[in-house]
Amino acid sequence: MMKDAIAILDFGSQYAQLIARKVREAQVYCELFPWDAAAEQVLKLEPKGFILSGGPASVYEPGAPFVPAYVLQSGLPILGICYGMQALAYALGGAVKPSQEHEYGPAEIETLHENPLIQPGYQRVWMSHGDRIETPPEGFAVLGRSANSPVAFIGDLERQYYGLQFHPEVHHTPSGAEILRRFVIEICGASPEWTPDSIIADSLERIRRQVGSENVLSAVSGGVDSSVATALVQKAMGCQLAAVFVDTGMLRQGEAAQVRQVLQEQLGIELICVEAESRFLEALRGVTAPEEKRRIIGELFIRIFEEQARQLSLPRFLVQGTIYPDVVESSAPERAKAERIKTHHNVGGLPADMSFELVEPLRYLFKDEVRLVGEALGLPHSMVWRQPFPGPGLGVRCLGEVTAERLERLRQADAILRAELEVAGLLRMDARGEQVAGTAQAFAVLLPVQSVGVMGDKRTYNEVIALRAVTTEDFMTADWARLPAELLARISNRIVNEVAGVNRVVYDITSKPPATIEWE
Repeated sequence: MMKDAIAILDFGSQYAQLIARKVREAQVYCELFPWDAAAEQVLKLEPKGFILSGGPASVYEPGAPFVPAYVLQSGLPILGICYGMQALAYALGGAVKPSQEHEYGPAEIETLHENPLIQPGYQRVWMSHGDRIETPPEGFAVLGRSANSPVAFIGDLERQYYGLQFHPEVHHTPSGAEILRRFVIEICGASPEWTPDSIIADSLERIRRQVGSENVLSAVSGGVDSSVATALVQKAMGCQLAAVFVDTGMLRQGEAAQVRQVLQEQLGIELICVEAESRFLEALRGVTAPEEKRRIIGELFIRIFEEQARQLSLPRFLVQGTIYPDVVESSAPERAKAERIKTHHNVGGLPADMSFELVEPLRYLFKDEVRLVGEALGLPHSMVWRQPFPGPGLGVRCLGEVTAERLERLRQADAILRAELEVAGLLRMDARGEQVAGTAQAFAVLLPVQSVGVMGDKRTYNEVIALRAVTTEDFMTADWARLPAELLARISNRIVNEVAGVNRVVYDITSKPPATIEWE
């Protein structure tokens, strides 16, 4: 654990994870806790300061979340954001009331006085609130205002308490990252030591402490997360690790061969390859419900690993590439305030009676942190910066029943999409993970519907391919990529001409939220 850290208390904000991500980008370690987490759980972190997130409640409602007493008694700096600002003001004797004019979306604030958090002048910000502070608590000065919020920024410079009515964590607030950096480093005094090298050192120590002298089995899918997790454990445990790669038959075109080549030849990892396509297809026969698919795939993965473990002196530990967004969307108990979005096969889809203890070195890392760690470990650029691919593979992009024929149809369409995006320069990311021109994730989905078409003067009744391409900074929210019409037309033409059984292509123009990036 890093010596300097920030504790973030989540009051139910949809942006809480973004706060954590921005603090980590400032190279300061942080952890996100439910607002009502036990004091000893939070203080065990030995935080240098607290950030209070936004939330949907009103401070005057019965049972509304409140600022825990230990936070105010700590004497540490506090930054309240939106509801967190209102809760802080309310706890210290300020007046909070519903606003007649709500603010949702872009706004401009004017900083009125010198302060260590925001430079004087005008700033574009993102607002999302219905209540506002009428009277700040004693000791607080009004440091900034907006057209609809006379109290948009407050501060008690002596106690180092600050409140922002806007959201600095979202990219719609251009100066937001700098505001958070100033708070955690300049006001809280946290040292910016959360770097790839320090993450690796911390992970190696935790892995060795957990595993000891026992052997470890790693679950490898070929994706970024499982590959980085496996490389970390190999660095920590050496010959105590054996990696198992299960070819489910639900990988993308050429992917199985690539996984073998990278892990065995480039990284020198002992890799056991299991051909299991027929087993997965048999288990999925007749299954169409997305959650049931994920459960079946997750359980069969584990059963296969258990079989391999019996041949490898029954190692007790299983490595998985679970990362923070997996935990959030699956509503893991220790973060339990979020609603379950879907069950990730490596979080919520695991059988209760599995015989392994999980080793998850990436469990609280964001995707961009995982990539930087992968680079520092020496993984190939092509693997580290590849686009995300779900653990259940094409099984959750093949909507409806999963069959060998439908998987191959989807695999060919997906390969065409990715090839054309590659040629257009729209598929890859640069060495820092920034989007080069538009797509952070792009893939094809095979729909369980048929439509009428005309091909070669004959009536057809074939399946439909949906194309999905999104832009995103964090994968917690995303927008659909505005791909050129000419490119979409070329992709569609190739798919209907080259992929048997498809006569229609559609393009998904839905953001996240309300949709998720994946269809299932």
